[in-house]
Amino acid sequence: MKLTVIGCGYLGATHAACMAELGHDVLGVDVDADKVARLQNGEVPFFEPGLSDVLRRNLAAGRLRFTTDHRAAAEFASVHFLGVGTPQQRRGYGVDLSHVEAAVDALTPLVRGDHLIIGKSTVPVGTAAALAQRIAVLAAPDTHVELVWSPEFLREGFAVEDTLEPDRLVLGADPDRDDTRAARVLAEIYRDILQSGVPFVRTDWATAELVKVSANAFLATKISFINAVSEICENVGADVSTLADAIGYDNRIGRRFLNAGLGFGGGCLPKDIRGFLARADEVGAGRALRFLREVDAINTRRRGALVDLVADAVGGDVLGTNIAILGAAFKPESDDVRDSPALNVAGQLALRGATVTVFDPKAVANSRRLYPTLGYADSAVEACEAADAVVVATEWAEFVHMVPEELSNVVRARVIVDGRRCLDAGAWQSAGWRLHALGGPMRPAVSHFPADLVSGGDPMAPEIARPHV
Repeated sequence: MKLTVIGCGYLGATHAACMAELGHDVLGVDVDADKVARLQNGEVPFFEPGLSDVLRRNLAAGRLRFTTDHRAAAEFASVHFLGVGTPQQRRGYGVDLSHVEAAVDALTPLVRGDHLIIGKSTVPVGTAAALAQRIAVLAAPDTHVELVWSPEFLREGFAVEDTLEPDRLVLGADPDRDDTRAARVLAEIYRDILQSGVPFVRTDWATAELVKVSANAFLATKISFINAVSEICENVGADVSTLADAIGYDNRIGRRFLNAGLGFGGGCLPKDIRGFLARADEVGAGRALRFLREVDAINTRRRGALVDLVADAVGGDVLGTNIAILGAAFKPESDDVRDSPALNVAGQLALRGATVTVFDPKAVANSRRLYPTLGYADSAVEACEAADAVVVATEWAEFVHMVPEELSNVVRARVIVDGRRCLDAGAWQSAGWRLHALGGPMRPAVSHFPADLVSGGDPMAPEIARPHV
């Protein structure tokens, strides 16, 4: 099937490449000529594991190409995915829909005959209905343009997997019209995926729009919940990681997204919960989502808490100290530094008078553009030279599995601050390091069913230690 993808940022470029991987002929369209040229040359403008291979393979196969010409898109296909960005407004919590509206305005007057636009962008509820009215005004006579919404559910670092192996597909259509044609088109596009048993949820515009923001709001709430509990753990000396293990065995709760630490960032969760709040206020349901303000506040407090913990770790004041920050991206396997907790902490420490040196495996270039006054290194060892404290701010695997001896003879003081509760506390402490962790002490957890207890062995024998999960 011939498809276009309007907007070739993170979502659009990933979707275009993956649709070609499914065997479709795909034309990606973006107004940024430099981005289009890079993609056409097989260069992904951001870091996403596995995407470069998919992009280059399908460019070489002739199933994928990119252009800045919306007229070419209108003539190439009758099915168009809309994957442009929806950032937070500069002044306020609301969502900036100008890119979505511009994409619709550019494409609609050019198409002729029957066309289907499939929205993928994360938008406030009511957006599809408003865009449908806009399309009706812009469409040429004897042209029918149907609009449906099929939100994306991508995790940065797993975007290719989440596109090719989604856990569900959602189709939202005009509640006053028959969605059979659109459903058949989506079923054909995702035929191989649906045949594997992936659920296909058909609903109306409003419900489909709310699915994505509701999912992100729930995940943000779960993260902020465990971080709120970690504040209590810090005050009473409890181990929030073991606590999370214990409550996570309840199937109604689950262990995922119960990792206490520095909290969430990036271009989705913070923006989406704020946009959800703003839209709820606009439709008269602001009280229902008031708790999300505290979810946001808890998350933001974690950043200041880590700065204070670093200050305590170096004697109460970071003024004049050298601080190494390991991690700049908001999460591992990404170069995204939008609303990054790690970079925020680095900036706050610099403002308090510390000399801050940052290293990240993928996000240094983006970090330099956002925080040009910070110091940057090409390796973790270089960042830690003469450091009075080392801060793990993003849980990249190379930091999680780092051997203490790699840094012991490089730093000025063997002080490490774990902002993600991801290190093996025992290993670092055994190597002579003072370890401080956001969220309270990190103690070795024990087997829930020690073999000696089950077998009737010596009840006074030591329990079997295991690392945190």
